[in-house]
Amino acid sequence: MVDSNIKKVLLLGSGALKIGEAGEFDYSGSQALKALREEGIKSVLINPNIATVQTSEGVADQIYFLPVTPYFVEKVIEKERPQGILLAFGGQTALNCGVELYKSGVLEKYGLKVLGTPVQAIIDTEDRELFVEKLDEIDVKTIKSQACENIEDARKAAKELGYPVIIRAAYALGGLGSGFCDNEEELDRIAEKAFAFSPQVLVEKSLKGWKEIEYEVVRDRYDNCITVCNMENFDPLGIHTGESIVIAPSQTLTNSEYHKLRALSIKIIRHIGIVGECNVQYAFDPQSEDYRVIEVNARLSRSSALASKATGYPLAFVAAKLGLGYGLFELKNSVTKTTSAFFEPALDYVVCKIPRWDLGKFRGVDRELGSSMKSVGEVMAIGRTFEEAIQKGLRMIGQEMHGFIENKELVIEDIDKALKEPTDKRIFIIAKAMAQGYTIDQIHDLTKIDKWFLQKLKNIYDIDNRLHQCANINVLEADLLREAKIYGFTDFQVARALGMEQEMDLEDATLAVRAKRKQMGILPVVKQIDTLAAEYPAQTNYLYLTYSGVAHDITFESDKRSIVVLGSGAYRIGSSVEFDWCGVQALNTIRKEGYRSVMINYNPETVSTDYDMCDRLYFDELTFERVMDILDLECPKGVVVSTGGQIPNNLAMKLDAQRVPILGTQAKYIDNAEDRDKFSAMLDRIGVDQPEWSALTSMEDVQVFIDRVGFPVLVRPSYVLSGAAMNVCSNQDELERFLKLAANVSKKHPVVISKFMQNTKEVEMDAVARNGEIIAYAISEHIEFAGVHSGDATIQFPAQKLYVETVRRIKKISAQIAKELNISGPFNIQYLARDNEIKVIECNLRASRSFPFVSKVLKINLIELATKVMLGLSVEKPHKSFFDFDYVGIKASQFSFNRLQKADPVLGVDMSSTGEVGCLGDDVNTALLKAMLSVGHRIPKKSILLSTGTAKDKAAMLDAARTLIEHGYELYATGGTSRYLTENGIENTTVYWPSQEGQHPQALELLHQHKIDMVVNIPKDLTAGELTNGYKIRRASVDLNVPLITNSRLAAAFIHAFCTVKVEDLAIKSWSEYK
Repeated sequence: MVDSNIKKVLLLGSGALKIGEAGEFDYSGSQALKALREEGIKSVLINPNIATVQTSEGVADQIYFLPVTPYFVEKVIEKERPQGILLAFGGQTALNCGVELYKSGVLEKYGLKVLGTPVQAIIDTEDRELFVEKLDEIDVKTIKSQACENIEDARKAAKELGYPVIIRAAYALGGLGSGFCDNEEELDRIAEKAFAFSPQVLVEKSLKGWKEIEYEVVRDRYDNCITVCNMENFDPLGIHTGESIVIAPSQTLTNSEYHKLRALSIKIIRHIGIVGECNVQYAFDPQSEDYRVIEVNARLSRSSALASKATGYPLAFVAAKLGLGYGLFELKNSVTKTTSAFFEPALDYVVCKIPRWDLGKFRGVDRELGSSMKSVGEVMAIGRTFEEAIQKGLRMIGQEMHGFIENKELVIEDIDKALKEPTDKRIFIIAKAMAQGYTIDQIHDLTKIDKWFLQKLKNIYDIDNRLHQCANINVLEADLLREAKIYGFTDFQVARALGMEQEMDLEDATLAVRAKRKQMGILPVVKQIDTLAAEYPAQTNYLYLTYSGVAHDITFESDKRSIVVLGSGAYRIGSSVEFDWCGVQALNTIRKEGYRSVMINYNPETVSTDYDMCDRLYFDELTFERVMDILDLECPKGVVVSTGGQIPNNLAMKLDAQRVPILGTQAKYIDNAEDRDKFSAMLDRIGVDQPEWSALTSMEDVQVFIDRVGFPVLVRPSYVLSGAAMNVCSNQDELERFLKLAANVSKKHPVVISKFMQNTKEVEMDAVARNGEIIAYAISEHIEFAGVHSGDATIQFPAQKLYVETVRRIKKISAQIAKELNISGPFNIQYLARDNEIKVIECNLRASRSFPFVSKVLKINLIELATKVMLGLSVEKPHKSFFDFDYVGIKASQFSFNRLQKADPVLGVDMSSTGEVGCLGDDVNTALLKAMLSVGHRIPKKSILLSTGTAKDKAAMLDAARTLIEHGYELYATGGTSRYLTENGIENTTVYWPSQEGQHPQALELLHQHKIDMVVNIPKDLTAGELTNGYKIRRASVDLNVPLITNSRLAAAFIHAFCTVKVEDLAIKSWSEYK
């Protein structure tokens, strides 16, 4: 029975994407909103993340782009007066906020009913001590831990528990100060570090080397329970689940072990009283069948998104319905349409989740994986064998790997040590160890990875060996080729194993293997996920390709009505939920116009891979080979490559060569914009200004160019995936380091080096054109000067401080470029503007990261327009008055440095933010304040530490410093800054750098004593000495959770905003109220 008093429900989103809390909550929130809509209940959503699908038209009834904090949520409750609230769909952010509102009595005051799991049950699972007590009541074993106040206690506790132990700092974020100790000496070292962060330290028995198993469980208010999916980690315990390769369903448990843990999970969630969905994590010792419960999450988690996609059982949707009061027996499984939701899925395939790290983008980051999460995204691969799934997955993460083997040679000095330490590359080291003759037992002893997995990896290695023994492609037997394909080998891997790269270009070799394979009739088949292993008739559009099978599960119409949209792949730094939004908008438009929409994507966190977003979903690779396999079967009317970011864009030329119909801008024009050389030459030809540049193919040439123009220079490789795309190098040392990263400079891959302009505004134009004529556009301006990557910059739209003349010239140049490249569809151009000279930096013939932001502020869906143009439908140009409105949108970036131990939190041209928010306001100050609060900045109470870099930066910060003093703030400043402020009559206290030992007050001490509420630290340049002092202060403020700003323009704007606008005066307006 559904509670009929509930007419309006408030849902809390998770805010900006960050490490540990990413796109999976866009997916679960969107499903919950769908469930409410189906029930005819009005929904109100609070989520400042403007790039998500859930904050689009037609998903929630009212949307507030505001911080998910108790203050703002209460204001919205007061205004909207909902009857119910959902807390489980916005990650830890929403959960923490909900618990605070419950404790402070706000929920009671407004008579709000918490739908789903009761708040007390949430508190019981979140609070470590309550949790242990709760499980002791039903005799369930948990990991024993002791809280200690000093090192003596910690030593005593470790002796009682017996080594090895793990130490965790209590109240610390993201596993800060945690580590494993095998003896007292290690304990002293780690405990000292932990006490630096926290007054209390937990010492617990370490079960390193045990297996980690996880169950997703669902319970309704009538006490019916089912387990939807169980998974196991490839890596043994000791690595955060978010960091491990995960296999579902578990492969190494015996039947009795599986049922023992399943029964326990159900016993636990009944006792705690969960309503909806939750996950139970176990440590399990296969030798003794002994287990411990690690934790229970009383909310939808990252693994529930994975479980939903792995089984085709829509967990978030069901959880939302159960929260409204339904029983499991009353619901249908909305994926299969015919089966009840009160049914446990059975899988006839293996799913493999692999995390994606972007550790290469951070200076000095610690590469070892451990109890704190560092990955920024994930992929999911489906196969009929473990070998097939793992090889697919290793290709999907986009780290330039071709599978388990046939990768570029890794250079490792000490293989034993590398196998012992879990890093982001360990699985490839296993392949190397096998090649050097290590046995499975030896590898198991070093890694503690289950022998079953290692045996499967050995199978891949053995087949590779047999391919190597084959003289050439003409004597390759069909049986061996088929076996290689069943084990997940690509045509590329086969070509490389056969040594074909000696004779010809690898791309041609790959095509030769493909031709041979087709001639032998070795082709993949399409299988559907029907959640019940084909036991019951069920129709789904959830598909994957495999070589283990004889017939397709679906029939292909070949009626030229299909439009294929290529997805954006794994979330990473530089390509994240905004491209998912673009893909979903394209799919919606394609469906609305009466075509069959087909999606190819493999990211389990996304809405685009949800079951009802398109007519057919291929959960498979976005490699040239796999896309061609699918296109051969689908025979589509056309393919959309411009809404999925860089991955599909890079396939355009290869697909075009196979005569695939690409919708929108032609491939040769895409190549003209992507290839720096061709693009720059084109600009010269049409007389458009750009910074002085040169394409160079050897280190000698690079040197000559630099001697001519001098530092700083901007370095860009052509055609680049993932943001290793650009870097500003201000000295020789940096230049050499970056060129090593940017792959070998060679004839085939030249680098483009250009003069870098300082103190220059950066302006962006996002637009849609038809046959070279612009029909809609948005011009936005960065608050920071050029030199901060556009993905990290704070962007204001409409532009606030540009000359009218500048805007006019930008429109004119954009029109010229659009015409020259004959653009049809979405594109983005980045400009530099100083005084009145305008230069073009780059042009992308695809949707950019800012498309959702500008579309929502403008209230014109640019992707819908672009999709109609690409389908060849007629579209009207929006009226001029559309582009003129009276409010401002600010997009601010979210950084996750607190998760990346040792990384230097400083901004450069290489992107480092993991997500973003977008807030609206009646003027710049109100919008900026909402946006900064949304990404975790706090308004300082009393004292601020300034150390403001170069003379220019010091001058830029002068007014801001005055404003702070006028508003009663206390200023602390380091050496040079302090002198400069004093000379200009601004009161401040001098503090000393870490290198000035023995002088007080020390900046670091003040931070540790929590005497500073905000740090503004602007690096002068990126030399080693400057970095160490500043680095220590920047890193300490991140680790101690003190808001940090490292850019003078942004710092000045933020200070101005919080000094002139009070939080109490911020208008609480929904998106629809800004007109």
